[in-house]
Amino acid sequence: MSDITSDLALFNELVEVLLNEEKSNPVAERIDSDKLYDSIDLSLNDSAMVDGDFKSLLRDVLVTTPKTATNLFFNQLFGGRQSKAILGDLLAVMLNNSMYTYKVAGPQVGIEQEIIRQSCEMVGYGPESNGTFPTGGSMSNYMALVMARDAKDPDCKSAGMSKQLVIYTSKESHYSNSKNASFAGIGRDNIRYIEADSKGRMIPEKLEAQIKEDLNDGLIPTYVNATAGTTVLGAFDPVDKIADITEKYNIWLHVDGAYCGSVIFSSKYKHLIAGVERSNSFSYNAHKMLGTPLTCSILLVKDKKQLHYSFNNEADYLYQTDGDDFNLGKTSFQCGRRNDALKFWTLWKSIGTIGLKQIIDHQFALADVALEYIRSNPDYKLYSFDDSISICFNFKNIDPMALCTALYEHQITVVGFGSFLGDTFVRFVTINANNTKQDILNFFKVLETFVEKAPNLNKIKEATPELI
Repeated sequence: MSDITSDLALFNELVEVLLNEEKSNPVAERIDSDKLYDSIDLSLNDSAMVDGDFKSLLRDVLVTTPKTATNLFFNQLFGGRQSKAILGDLLAVMLNNSMYTYKVAGPQVGIEQEIIRQSCEMVGYGPESNGTFPTGGSMSNYMALVMARDAKDPDCKSAGMSKQLVIYTSKESHYSNSKNASFAGIGRDNIRYIEADSKGRMIPEKLEAQIKEDLNDGLIPTYVNATAGTTVLGAFDPVDKIADITEKYNIWLHVDGAYCGSVIFSSKYKHLIAGVERSNSFSYNAHKMLGTPLTCSILLVKDKKQLHYSFNNEADYLYQTDGDDFNLGKTSFQCGRRNDALKFWTLWKSIGTIGLKQIIDHQFALADVALEYIRSNPDYKLYSFDDSISICFNFKNIDPMALCTALYEHQITVVGFGSFLGDTFVRFVTINANNTKQDILNFFKVLETFVEKAPNLNKIKEATPELI
């Protein structure tokens, strides 16, 4: 059996391999999915593996895994690395605490609660607020929906659903809303998808009209999900106007800021979620705009009694010491829960709130670089708008799905595509705060060079990495 010292030495050696590989080959060597098990030995065997072979295999796995931290990865709503956050995540792995009781987590409980307290202040929630660290944005939305359900139908916790509840979200919102309605017992048929305007934002007038219609039909409007950063366009729903409606009809308002809710750290861009202090719950993912390792999701609740009511369950074998404020399992969905707070805390503590603000502002500045380039080049057609870090465009009328696939298959760059109002386009995300203006301009150069060497779709599919 290997000891921890030698394994940490191997870890450091492999990290050096990965960092060097990222510099020399920023887009990973692609293995066709139907050839994966023939290309790398991923089998699990009865006998032990020789150390040298084991190291060689790990190296192969690292080299062929998509590289999400390089300056040519623009595909997801995360990317890059913040080194102080990585430090915290590695320490969390070594400590291996579970976050359900103070007895087993100790000061890590205080770290999580300090992040939540500071975040609540930034959102504008009062002293009765609190929160938790769910496993991701989808789970944050689910927990918010459960609290809204329980607030409207308190007996359902014990007796089951007895009322026909209705929930509302934009047509451009995250797909988790549909799953969550099913999980919560509300049902997918009781979701109302509200029309978005030409910039991808929920239309408040359409929302209120639908609520009135449902009330007239004897249904119970329960929950509105507003989005701070839609998945495709990065649009911000008008929270203030939506809050006018939810307050009028006594409906729970959740703001899903998984993608771009971190604008709370920026004095320049916080206006994009004006009115968020009027919501009942709010979530943001520090593993997106703030660059901490996956996952790091924060759910905030204006009234902590709702969090406790929906998720507390007594367990004498577990909660044996300390008060409820220190036993975090009483306000989380799951029992065993890894420490996702430490990596965010080490980042925040090391660079300060001002440093987090600079990360957010820089991403919007990179988006402005991309917007300026596209607007000044007639070969491009722009589909997105200002105040978003999702830059949506097409180039020379080339099929965006074919173009993105070809760029990926030939290890040129990794970028995705999306659709809105019947148009499909390349979706280029400037979420990696380690990128520079030159990295953004280099992306367009790489794309254009690739297309120039393969001026039609057939040639694009036949192009080779040597083209650049």
